Amino acid sequence: MTVIHQLSSSLGQKGNDANIALANEIAKTENGNAIKELVENLKNEDKKIQADCLKTLYETAYIKPHLIANYYPEFLRLLSNKNNRLVWGGMIALMTITDLKSKELFASIDLISNTVNKGSTITIDSGVEIYAKLNKHKEYQGKVENLLIDQLWICPIKQLPKYMEKSLISITEWNKEIYIKIINERKPECEKESQLKRLDNVLKQINKI
Repeated sequence: MTVIHQLSSSLGQKGNDANIALANEIAKTENGNAIKELVENLKNEDKKIQADCLKTLYETAYIKPHLIANYYPEFLRLLSNKNNRLVWGGMIALMTITDLKSKELFASIDLISNTVNKGSTITIDSGVEIYAKLNKHKEYQGKVENLLIDQLWICPIKQLPKYMEKSLISITEWNKEIYIKIINERKPECEKESQLKRLDNVLKQINKI
């Protein structure tokens, strides 16, 4: 049985249980041939197969990102796809491998940022995490930090706590003031007590830096 026959849609199943189970097995066995087959079928004529392959790939990468890292060009190409499911799935895949392919992703930062600027919530979520991961590198901060800061200013308030939490990995003694400023100026927008608590917790962590 090929990997494709083990996907949810191939089995006639709704949901992603089969895809996630397959991803766990691929990660456990580090099955490179399975990864290759899934990547090749991102161009399958069946959109359900495409989506299932992408889901399985990034679920695998949540566990062992190195297994899909060398296929980053294929995921970058998905950002220009007309199928939004493939766009945000491609962005998730790229997010999982950013630490392994930071140089390569920074080289395509214009494509990534353009996709984020016109993307769905899921696309933006992953884009913000890509920015934060790249912003850990001094050589990329000049451009990437501005992209990250822009998103923190304009994102819906309900997203801000999560984005601030993701940003913590790149906040240092030298750049923390802008993040403190964003939190303090946007706190009045909070609609829920839980949002305020999360932002206050981020502030506490920043102030320890």
